[in-house]
Amino acid sequence: MFSIIRRDLLMVMRRKSEVLTALFFFAIVSSLFPLGIGPEPVLLRKIAPGVLWVGALLATMLGLQRMFAADHADGTLEQMAISPTPLVWLVLGKVVAHWLVSGLPLVLMAPVLGIQFDLDAGALGVLMLALLLGTPLLSFIGAIGAALTLGVRGGGVLLSLLVLPLYVPALIFGAGAVESHIAGLGAGGHLSLLAAILTLAAFFAPWAATAALRIALE
Repeated sequence: MFSIIRRDLLMVMRRKSEVLTALFFFAIVSSLFPLGIGPEPVLLRKIAPGVLWVGALLATMLGLQRMFAADHADGTLEQMAISPTPLVWLVLGKVVAHWLVSGLPLVLMAPVLGIQFDLDAGALGVLMLALLLGTPLLSFIGAIGAALTLGVRGGGVLLSLLVLPLYVPALIFGAGAVESHIAGLGAGGHLSLLAAILTLAAFFAPWAATAALRIALE
């Protein structure tokens, strides 16, 4: 698993544009709303959680289709399937690598973008924690969709249709945590539910993605 993570990270370092594209997309989408709506602090604080979470969600989706596509095209995926190491561990390694490349940078960038929406330090901390729990969940769910659409013509559109409805709980609880904190109600409930869903996804998603990959390879 760690070898797969290291390999995928080395490959990404040779194609830095993939990481930069997601970051620029997140920054541009999040920055357009304050520019378009105007400098009203109350309104900006109200829309901030939803805007930042939707931007992070869409930015994460940019690299989903490439999670298994390159390995499938050059035959590496078949070698992984017949290797002594269980395929589920290799799939887990690819999901972790995807999060390190596509999710973690968004978590680190979110507080900088949150300043545009007049969020205080506490709200920015809750936003980072919510994204730290939510972005791995997006990668796990996205891995299932990427495996199901592997080798399918027009797979990008189909992948979006498959995973976007499954992303809704993460969006609701992630944005709701920041909104509750801003309203003074506390974010613990939303973060606990987000962590519970992440735990379930971390256990079941690699197995589901592995089953889908075996079907695609047959």
